[in-house]
Amino acid sequence: MLLLDCNPEVDSLTHLLEAGASVNAPPDPREQSPVHLAAGGGLACFLLWQLQTGADLNQQDVFGEAPLHKAAKVGSLECLSLLVASDAQIDLCNKNGQTAEDLAWSCGFLDCAKFLTTIKCMQTIKASEQSDRDPCVPGLRQKRSFGSAENTTGKRKC
Repeated sequence: MLLLDCNPEVDSLTHLLEAGASVNAPPDPREQSPVHLAAGGGLACFLLWQLQTGADLNQQDVFGEAPLHKAAKVGSLECLSLLVASDAQIDLCNKNGQTAEDLAWSCGFLDCAKFLTTIKCMQTIKASEQSDRDPCVPGLRQKRSFGSAENTTGKRKC
């Protein structure tokens, strides 16, 4: 319970769990779980505790927003880092078709947007490398051609 003492705003979230609410149960009509509230409030210490107790980090509310969207909208790089490190799906779209990266850009949180762009790029490269090496996945193995007209530098693009 020491993690809960990190911010006085956590009291309302603490009461939800003390009352027996599930970590994934939506406490309000907008279907926002405690992990949504923690991410949207930039409460990294409470978010970490939620993730350690089994919270669904990809659960979407009535707006189609996951905790990653909430953290991006408030510019919480710390919460975004926790969610990404816990394998949150960064490509989830809300009901407006926006990813967390899109929201960070549109809300003016450039550090958050650049962080999510970098993570997306790294995941794309990693997935590409894994499919190139996996002989059990037919049709996904590709020969690399660094001498083509499209890519003369030999560098990968995201």
